Amino acid sequence: MPLWPVYTGTNEPHDGITKLPPPPPWRAFDGGPALRAPDAAADRAAVSPDRMHRAETYQATDQTVELVNAALYLRRPLLVTGPPGTGKSSLAYAVARELRLGPVLRWNITSRSSLHDGLYQYDPLSRLYAARQEAARPDGAAGADRPAADDGSGIEHHLRLGPLGTALLPYARPRALLIDEIDKSDLDLPNDLLNVLEEGQYEIPELVRASRLAPDGVADVLVDGAEERVPVARGRVRCRAFPFVVLTSNGEREFPPAFLRRCVTLHLRQPDDRHLAEIVRAHLGEPDAYARSLIERFLSRAGAGDLATDQLLNAIYLARSADLDTESLDRLAEQLMPYLGQSVQSDVF
Repeated sequence: MPLWPVYTGTNEPHDGITKLPPPPPWRAFDGGPALRAPDAAADRAAVSPDRMHRAETYQATDQTVELVNAALYLRRPLLVTGPPGTGKSSLAYAVARELRLGPVLRWNITSRSSLHDGLYQYDPLSRLYAARQEAARPDGAAGADRPAADDGSGIEHHLRLGPLGTALLPYARPRALLIDEIDKSDLDLPNDLLNVLEEGQYEIPELVRASRLAPDGVADVLVDGAEERVPVARGRVRCRAFPFVVLTSNGEREFPPAFLRRCVTLHLRQPDDRHLAEIVRAHLGEPDAYARSLIERFLSRAGAGDLATDQLLNAIYLARSADLDTESLDRLAEQLMPYLGQSVQSDVF
């Protein structure tokens, strides 16, 4: 039986992802052979303690749970927008942990990022150097007792899949991919992503050309984030289970309609008092009277400028850890919670 919701937001790991119904006919993929995704132990080893803590304590709203499940059912990317500090990137780690999707593949976007960067990196200079080194061996280019494929000069030895390229491998269950701060990209990147995310496949031209010379056309290439090689046949990669893709945006730009209609869009707003109390409880335990007063002050200031939940957590942590009087704590909290972005004139905390 299909399961709704697959992602519950309870932070309890489970295998509900295996109970997803079949995808819509227009989002079905048939890549193969099926690959086994990394297990939960690899996830914990690959994620920093900070990211793991945020994944374990993430407090999802009802709207977040609904739209994450919509993206999972429809096999569509999830575009998460909202001000800084609302947990956009943490959501990807929380979903991956609960659904046991393995380590999150992360692609941090800059103004110089291109689609090629996300798919794979190829270093032709290192290949040329390896070929020259092998040619200089006394026993010849490959050696009498060693196959040419093992001499280090093959293309696959100098190529590594990027986070997007790895996510689209034919894994038997979805991988989690975080494309962070897509709004910082070049204007062309969202449009460049359209075809790859729509088709769930891509080609590696260097391997396509090399496959014409290989007997079976299969190359073992390194994946992102691990020293693991996977087979790629004739330079073509096609997914099997569409990855759970989270694209985050701070709202610094608009996206083309063609891009937006291919995404499920979730807008995260600043938490209200109840949600903030839940966040504080998850990270630091039950909020005391002073913590609740900081929550009220945080909310009263939030209307005049952007604030991040991290700032509130920092202030509450220090209030509990530092042996200071109330006046000193208030002054310190004001310094820890400046407005983000443009300067806002305010003398009141």
